Amino acid sequence: MDAAAAIAGANGTPELDERKAQRSYWEEHSKELTVEAMMLDSRAADLDREERPEVLSLLPSYDGKSVLELGAGIGRFTGELAKTAGNVHAVDFIESVIKKNESTNGHYKNTSFTCADVTSPDLTIEPNSIDFIFSNWLLMYLSDEELDKLVQRMMKWLKVGGYIFFRESCFHQSGDSERKLNPTHYREPRFYTKVFKECQDLNQDGTSFKLSLSTFKCIEAYVKIKKDQNQICWLWQKVNSTEDGGFQSFLDNVQYKASGILRYERIFGDGYVSTGGVETTKEFVNRLDLKPGQKVLDVGCGIGGGDFYMAEKYGTHVVGIDLSINMILFALERAVGRKSSVEFEVADCTTKTYPDNTFDVIYSRDTILHIQDKPSLFKSFFKWLKPGGKVLISDYCRSPGTPSEEFAAYIKQRGYDLHDVEAYGQMLKDAGFHDVIAEDRSDQFLGILQKEVAKFEQNKDSFLADFSQEDYDAIVNGWKAKVQRSSAGEQRWGLFIATK
Repeated sequence: MDAAAAIAGANGTPELDERKAQRSYWEEHSKELTVEAMMLDSRAADLDREERPEVLSLLPSYDGKSVLELGAGIGRFTGELAKTAGNVHAVDFIESVIKKNESTNGHYKNTSFTCADVTSPDLTIEPNSIDFIFSNWLLMYLSDEELDKLVQRMMKWLKVGGYIFFRESCFHQSGDSERKLNPTHYREPRFYTKVFKECQDLNQDGTSFKLSLSTFKCIEAYVKIKKDQNQICWLWQKVNSTEDGGFQSFLDNVQYKASGILRYERIFGDGYVSTGGVETTKEFVNRLDLKPGQKVLDVGCGIGGGDFYMAEKYGTHVVGIDLSINMILFALERAVGRKSSVEFEVADCTTKTYPDNTFDVIYSRDTILHIQDKPSLFKSFFKWLKPGGKVLISDYCRSPGTPSEEFAAYIKQRGYDLHDVEAYGQMLKDAGFHDVIAEDRSDQFLGILQKEVAKFEQNKDSFLADFSQEDYDAIVNGWKAKVQRSSAGEQRWGLFIATK
């Protein structure tokens, strides 16, 4: 592959054994300095053609900036980075590989090449000197301890406001090249996320810095060509530790903590965190007349149940986005072994952009209640859809008129933006959609809530075997409060279908 670690550590230590194993592995697979050899895949040409522009599209602007490329390999990305960067410093630990890179990209006068081990103290970079650190298939060739130390060093090398991008193979091997021995660490994405999220850098003046996640997604090329979600990339920015992380932080630390997601799944059903689980998913998706090969955007995809259903039942390609990092981590874990044409990404639908006429369907379940500026979002939906494309949304609504003090307090505490069903439908019409269907599904919602909580109470013992009494009470009390609000006619539920 493109990257590697290399030789460091003291004699007789596990670190030396690790480095020797990785060096031996890459010396074996660097005999032919080709894209196929570096990517360890017979379909490397097809994959490279699809994924290289995709990876480049995910990077922050590095025009005129200082770029450090770790595990640069034979230079698949070095030349691309050098085209607009102020300077590129390419590092790899196999001498023949970095020399091949230099022979290919040495004509870029802003680029330097070093044969060095990223784990070695001999690799010296000035603190706060780099705008952008890029690596593609590197960290999986480091031990956990080596990885942790490298992340700390990268933080020190990086300027405040600078970025780190990395891409790794997670869960399992994806390349089909024969390997006598494979020392690669195919970690779960939550491991990398935790290491980078917990990294801190302290200046001499006492100022503290952390890494804020900007992008986290699986590589579309591997989903399209191999139906494999194991190629995953991250983009982090070095920021002051006082930054609170905004709404994403609220979702991951309050509303959708990992334990909270799992307990929601127990009441909604495997793979689901939206009303009615698989039953409402089947009912609503059936109204979309999906066809094989169509492209679907799921806004607020949760842990992926609906996306897997649409991809596997109808042969669609589904792009699932969610602002919650925890949700996407679970979705990726549930994708392993499914061979579904589904890709997942941590993204804010209010700032995310797609080319016009990209999707056949935009689908969203009980998510847009979090969005304050719905008219702008619906205009984006309209642009992103192909002519004739459809949007399907289910969402929390409210009755017309002034809400009670109790319900108003609930809306405020949750940070929801709720509208009555008719007004919600009108916003879709105002965004340009026609044939707008706005159905009040509150009776169905109430029936589902009652059925869900009754079934949940019947299965109390099995729930308590995995969760606490506090978790149980939170679900039961929350559902009974929703039943009360819905029975009173204040909390309502709408289904909206519209066409471009």
